[in-house]
Amino acid sequence: MPAALESMGKYFDMLMEDVRMREGLHACMNCGVCTGVCPAAEFYNYDPRQIVSIVQTRDDEAIEALMKSDTIWYCGECMSCRPRCPRGNTPGYVIQALRTLSQRLGFFVESEKGRQQLALKRIIGDNILRTGYCIVPRMVRPELHPEQGTVWRWIYDHDKEVFGRFSPAYMRHGAGALRRMDEESLGELHRIFEVSGGMELFEAIERHSDRKARETGRDEGADEAYMMETFTTNSNEHY
Repeated sequence: MPAALESMGKYFDMLMEDVRMREGLHACMNCGVCTGVCPAAEFYNYDPRQIVSIVQTRDDEAIEALMKSDTIWYCGECMSCRPRCPRGNTPGYVIQALRTLSQRLGFFVESEKGRQQLALKRIIGDNILRTGYCIVPRMVRPELHPEQGTVWRWIYDHDKEVFGRFSPAYMRHGAGALRRMDEESLGELHRIFEVSGGMELFEAIERHSDRKARETGRDEGADEAYMMETFTTNSNEHY
């Protein structure tokens, strides 16, 4: 078999194992409607039509380059593309599949936006397992979100007083919003993540992030300082 053909289709076949890929890509005719309605394309150097076109080539080299790039992390998953595609494609689903495969294979650590997945895993992913919520006020740390300003710093420092006015069960057992989840419910969440592959994906993000940190000379690996650096770094080259 010619070498060129040997490098075709491996990643495409792996992507097709993801139900989102099978649902999201039927037959793109490159009309560009998805790019025309995409909010991310207005602000970033981003073209969902081009992403789908690359995936359809089944070229492993091109798809790998895509998974190592910032491009797949610009999508906000608003799904504006889904109802507008005349061929019934959903580029947002294709991008979700690309992101997951990039995380599984460790390609995400090769891009600035990709490396920020470590912070999202630790801030949101770990918080779901620990509290049952994607995010709670105490997780919106002022040092990670300076754009929130001094008012948020005050709210953060007085969260029990502020949010206790909205929910008497704030971070306590009982009924109401932002209540503390019972151990049985948290155990069920853990089992869902284990069965669905979420735990395996979290472990891959940690493992590949640690590898990348050590490759860049950090003897401590993907510690808190590395996470903070990757989360707050912005090269301003994405527009």
